[in-house]
Amino acid sequence: MANHKSALKRLAQTRAQTERNRGHRTRLRHQIRELRQALDAKDKAKAEALFKPTLSMLDRMIQKGILHRNTAARYKSRLSARLNALS
Repeated sequence: MANHKSALKRLAQTRAQTERNRGHRTRLRHQIRELRQALDAKDKAKAEALFKPTLSMLDRMIQKGILHRNTAARYKSRLSARLNALS
């Protein structure tokens, strides 16, 4: 356990950041899940409406350091391929 004042502060900051990251990650997973459900249901209108905000969220998660850029690129590629397969 941290003993120095600075180490205690870093511990508090790390815990706060972990909570923030967890929230961002959860929101991203819910967004992707909702898009996948629309794709599974072959609901093209809903999928197209969710597609752009989902890609935007993926890009924001890259900037925040929540996701690696290659992981986000893989998600985008697979989701766009599924969306294009609907048409």
